[in-house]
Amino acid sequence: MSVSTRLCAKHALTSAGWQSDVVIDIDETGRITDVRENQSIDDTAVDILIPAMSNLHSHAFQRAMAGMTEMRGPDKTDSFWSWRKLMYGFLQHLNPDDAESIAAFGQMEMLESGYTSVGEFHYLHHQPNGDTYSNLAEMSERIIAAATQTGIGLTLLPVLYEQGGCDGRELLGGQKRFGNAIDRYHNLFIDAQVLINEQPGMSIGIAPHSLRAVSSSSLMEAHTLAEGKPFHIHVAEQDAEVDEVISELNARPVRWLLDNMPVNEQWCLIHATQMLPDETNALAQSGATVGLCPVTESNLGDGVFDGSRYQKQNGQWGIGTDSNINISLSEELRTLEYSQRLTEKGRAVYADKMRSTARLMYDSALAGGAGALQRKTGAIAAGHDADLLALDATSASMVAVSRDGWLDAWIFANNDGLVRDVWARGRHLVANGKHIQREDIETRYKITLSSLSLKL
Repeated sequence: MSVSTRLCAKHALTSAGWQSDVVIDIDETGRITDVRENQSIDDTAVDILIPAMSNLHSHAFQRAMAGMTEMRGPDKTDSFWSWRKLMYGFLQHLNPDDAESIAAFGQMEMLESGYTSVGEFHYLHHQPNGDTYSNLAEMSERIIAAATQTGIGLTLLPVLYEQGGCDGRELLGGQKRFGNAIDRYHNLFIDAQVLINEQPGMSIGIAPHSLRAVSSSSLMEAHTLAEGKPFHIHVAEQDAEVDEVISELNARPVRWLLDNMPVNEQWCLIHATQMLPDETNALAQSGATVGLCPVTESNLGDGVFDGSRYQKQNGQWGIGTDSNINISLSEELRTLEYSQRLTEKGRAVYADKMRSTARLMYDSALAGGAGALQRKTGAIAAGHDADLLALDATSASMVAVSRDGWLDAWIFANNDGLVRDVWARGRHLVANGKHIQREDIETRYKITLSSLSLKL
């Protein structure tokens, strides 16, 4: 296949490690065909080129809530559950145009942060009263439209949400927009899959919301429907959730899944912040990916993932932006490491004898994200998608460091302002730190927020 694009980098983190004077050939489909070091490169070469990241967990519409939920409610203490009530009230006002505008803005910010693909855990399916749109997959189509505009790689994860709790109680209030019995969900999934199949760089998976929101029988049916595609589920995020699952299923959430479902490399368990040591060890050995969202988990007071134990068992993990309150790749990784340091009362928890903290974390998150979304990303190597980002080597943070130190300086001593250029499947979507359609996307988003503010 002929070369469509050729990128040059003074330094690149390839599948063989750090290399210098690197030339990367990319074909017209956006896939890397060749990587060569010690080449003659010109002045257009970027300084530091690394693989871009997969964002394995996002709720796009929640981006518009950022900054709106930081006041104390009527209760003596606020929690995830009081935040959830506010979220239900907010989404009552969102229409399909709003959802598309918000998703596009969030995806644009993801690309500017260094994410080139996203797993959209999409559960906002219906009208505010629970009635379906004339097009059952209307809201899925809006997520796809946003991804088409921004250029981000999309793994759409339509959510199955059929009950209000483990006891099978009916959906109330804002939950009605999420709800589908398994038969209607099957139809929605098929409709969304048809739309996805028409789009390059997009794929689909299945996402039962949680053990609270899906019956055991429907969970198994959903797994059968997935046919090997990505299979994502929220699990063990909050103490109250764990208590409810124990009460109804006589086991903790992660333990129940491991004992009753074929948990393997196809699975991605989101959060898992409430696990006992034996669950942590067993989950690491299952081959599943844990989807960590440290910024959201901190914001909601979920608790701290047992990362040190899980890492020692070689468990696979990736990162996501979840509520999208602060879309920042560096902040997700920094928050994860610092949470471990506070728990362990030590330093450099995610480091080994060969790799620095940021390097090990970045390598792990690349592999976990690519695996969870089943995308050929996460490496600068022939046969992989050209999902790449360039860091600004002229920053003062970068002057006295090199190689793994560049990643440490970015993650721990700076922010995503160091991300200068981003390519998704070979398309140059972020230049000089800005998405190529930022003005149009941001203008539409501001109009959406202004309209929503009059309804809240």
